[in-house]
Amino acid sequence: MPKNKGKGGKNRKRGKNEADDEKRELVFKEDGQEYAQVLRMLGNGRCEAMCIDGTKRLCHIRGKMHKKVWIAAGDIILVGLRDYQARSNFSDTLFFYLCFSYLF
Repeated sequence: MPKNKGKGGKNRKRGKNEADDEKRELVFKEDGQEYAQVLRMLGNGRCEAMCIDGTKRLCHIRGKMHKKVWIAAGDIILVGLRDYQARSNFSDTLFFYLCFSYLF
């Protein structure tokens, strides 16, 4: 039987959920950004969201958030509008708000 030479299995990669107790700094929108509510998850790191300005956009979940922050339908997110694709309805997910009290 071969020796185990690794540093642990998949449970080691998951780590501990200590980040939930920390207070995160509140991020407000800037130029080229909008608040949106997730309508549905599409898979492959994408979701459909309704922005505050009334536009339905296809959002791409960036790699920093992918498989680290779980986004579900109804969540509030901050999206970055693509200035190089001005007429398209594509955007990038920049920040995920943990609860609705942030915005009010």
